[in-house]
Amino acid sequence: MSIHEANEFVTNFHRHSKPTRGAKYAIGASLDKLFGVAIVGRPVARRLDDGFTAEVLRVCVVDNAPKNTCSFLYGRCWRIWQQMGGLKMITYTLQKESGASLRGVGWKIIGETGGWKENKGWTTRPNRDWLPIYGQLKFRWEIK
Repeated sequence: MSIHEANEFVTNFHRHSKPTRGAKYAIGASLDKLFGVAIVGRPVARRLDDGFTAEVLRVCVVDNAPKNTCSFLYGRCWRIWQQMGGLKMITYTLQKESGASLRGVGWKIIGETGGWKENKGWTTRPNRDWLPIYGQLKFRWEIK
């Protein structure tokens, strides 16, 4: 699926994030109808962008998606990245989210991020929208 199509799905169904600005690839989960997408790109954190690490930027599924759809998407993203020569993949979840879909396919929590404050650092740059989600604590997950 195209990144544009995946971003349209995110616009329509993601509960707190906007579409991504860039990506390497996107995948979808469907039977008769699309019910989930994942978008993978370069790591947002520059120090993690070593050419062998990718970041799952968005995973979005509809409320009535089949059980384990998120696990399917995370697992498939990782297998595709490995086939492309990738060695590591990361993603972030809110600390209030269970992370069961990630643990189910072998991901591990490797760190925490503090919440960003509005009007500080990168959020003051032109064309950078600050969203309330940025102020929440997150876990960083990894698989390799």
